[in-house]
Amino acid sequence: MTDSPNQSAPAADAGALDVRAVMAALPHRYPMLLVDRVESLVPDERISAIKAVTINEGFFQGHFPGRPIMPGVLIVEALAQAAGVLAVQSLGLAGSGKLVYFMAIDGAKFRTPVEPGVLLRLDVSFVQKRARVCKFGGRAYVGDQLAAEANFTAMIADPPSA
Repeated sequence: MTDSPNQSAPAADAGALDVRAVMAALPHRYPMLLVDRVESLVPDERISAIKAVTINEGFFQGHFPGRPIMPGVLIVEALAQAAGVLAVQSLGLAGSGKLVYFMAIDGAKFRTPVEPGVLLRLDVSFVQKRARVCKFGGRAYVGDQLAAEANFTAMIADPPSA
C-alpha cells in the first residue's frame, strides 16, 4: 500500500529534554523554574513535562502550615512554562533571546490538591499558533488524576532592552 501525496505523516516526537535543555529554552531559574524535565515533545503539537513537587519548595512554608498544598497559580505557571518550551522548540526560537509572555488565562479549574512528594505531569497542546501569539490548552496530572486545567494565550516578544 502506498501513501497518497496528500496525506501528511504524523509529527515525530522530538524526545525528552533534561533540565539543562529546559533552561536553554526558558529564562526562568530557581526558585521560579517549574519544569524539571520534558518527557515528550512533538513540535507544533504537544508537550508532556514533569515538575517534581518537593517539600523543600519555599511556598510550602506558608501554603499551608500543617497541610502543604501547591498554589493553583503556580500549577498554571508550570503549565505556561511547559507551553513556553513547546513554543520555543516549535518556532525554532532556542537561543534567540525571544521570550514567551502570558496574555490571558481562561477556564482555570483546580480538581485536586497537589501535595509534596508527587510528580506533576504537565500536558500542553497548541490550540492555535501564529507567529507572535499562541493559544494553548493545558492539564496537570498527579498520576492519572486530573489536578488542574486551563486554557491560556501567550505572546512571543523580544526581551526588554537593558
